[in-house]
Formats: sequence, structure tokens, C-alpha cells
Amino acid sequence: MSSNEDMKKLFGYEGKTVVVSGAFSGMGLAAVKLLTELGAKVYVICRRNGRHSEMPYPVEGVLYGDFGKKEDLDYLAAELEKLPEDIFALFLCHGIALKNDASNALEVQKVNFLGHKYLLEKIIHKVADRGSVNIISSTGGFGWQDNVEKCMEVIQTKTYEEAIAWYKAHPEDIQSGYVFSKQCLCTYVKAMVHEPMFIDRKIRLNAINPGNTITGLTDDFNRESSPTGNAEEGKAMIETLFLDSWNGHWATSEEMGYPLVAIGSNIFSYMSGQVIYFDYGMSSVWEMDALI
Repeated sequence: MSSNEDMKKLFGYEGKTVVVSGAFSGMGLAAVKLLTELGAKVYVICRRNGRHSEMPYPVEGVLYGDFGKKEDLDYLAAELEKLPEDIFALFLCHGIALKNDASNALEVQKVNFLGHKYLLEKIIHKVADRGSVNIISSTGGFGWQDNVEKCMEVIQTKTYEEAIAWYKAHPEDIQSGYVFSKQCLCTYVKAMVHEPMFIDRKIRLNAINPGNTITGLTDDFNRESSPTGNAEEGKAMIETLFLDSWNGHWATSEEMGYPLVAIGSNIFSYMSGQVIYFDYGMSSVWEMDALI
């Protein structure tokens, strides 16, 4: 057996159906690249915005949907139901940035968290027994434990409409936009790992918290981090806050997308309920600073 065949067997994706959202750029695209090389049958989801041409890797199908629109999520769920096989691994990699004036705070909550929750719970029966659900959160969700009560209030809403009503009744909680949405994702993984929909069928649920990474959203984050909306100014501010203290560097999308693929594979078959930081130790420093 060749080393390539050994590697495919180790990961366990060959011939299996996987679904990747946010797949046309950044970490999602990096995940698609590796998944196709490992022999997976990959279906991708892209937010329809006219910027994307053909997927550069051989995929089985492409679906379009805006995770901020319930009707699009319902459409995606119906289309995923039609897949000929159960989903061995679901990768939720999409997200948007908060605008400088926080005018899109509700949209950020819908796209970055509620869309994940709604679609996942709508299609969880389509995920294979002993399959995996793998979410890209962010180091922006660091400290979720301090906000767990509010996060749980959103998680425990029974319907999409109930969640929207909660957001509208708590404008001060969602003004952080990206931060609160990612805190909700981290909390969701921890809170839901042994819920019947996952544990009864041994579906693993994990998330990664990437640090500063060059992706399709980088310019958006840079602009929104600057008081003047200047991308270069914002980039310098981010580097001063998060990289300069350890002479750090920006990660590549592959440095996040590839580990995500590993986590969703058979290699990590006994790991679930984990939120893993990929930030070159930055969160560890924050944790130690809080302890000593």
C-alpha cells in the first residue's frame, strides 16, 4: 500500500460525503483542498454575492445560501436532504465581520451563530452515526465562560424567530457583534456535546478558535478595527495588540483549515466537546495573566 493510500485510510474520508460552508475562501477553501486530496466527496456552500467563480478543486456539488436569511437556510436544509448518502463530516466555516459603527450587529449574530445553530439542528439527522460536526469559531470568543448565561439564553431559544426576538430585546449584548457570536459558538459546543441529538448517535461536536489569520475577511477586520476605516491602520493596530508582544506573525488559512480537517476525521474519533485554540499560545498567555 502506498503512503498516500495509508494517509487516506488514516483520515477515513475516502469515499465519504462531507459538507463545507464558507468554502470559497480562507480556511473553508483550505479545508476543501485537503478533503478532496483525501478522497472525500465534497459538497460546498457559498454565500451568493457574485464574487465567486468556479471552485478550484473537484467537488461533487455547490450550493448557495446566505446564512443570515432563514429562507436560504431552509433551502440549504432541503438540498442537503437530497444528498445520496449521509454526511460523514459537516464543516461550518462561514462568518462575517462587524462594521465599525456596529450597524450590522444583528446580521453578524444571524450569520455567525444563529445560522449555524438553525441549519445544524435542522439537518443533524442527516449526519452519519459516529460522524462529526466541526465549527470555526475564533479567539474573539475568548472569555465565553464570563458570558455563558447570556449565551445560553440564545442557545436555549426554541425557534429561529424566538432567537431574533432575544437579539432585538438585548441590543447592548449584541453590540460586540463578532465577539458575542463567537462566544455563543464556544458555549454551544460545550453545552450541547451530550445532548441526545449528538451523544445518542455518537456524533462528535468540536470547534477551533483561530488566531490572526489571513483570509477573505482580513481586509474587513482591518478596516473595522480602525477608527477611520483605514485597512492599513487597522492592520497595524491588530498587530500591536495581538502579535508584537511575541514577535508573532499572521497564520495562513491552511494552518487553520488543515487541522480542522484532522479534527473531523477518524484520527480524532474519541474527541468531542472541545474548543481548541490555534493562536500560537496567545490564549494561554491570557489565561495565565488572569490566574497570577
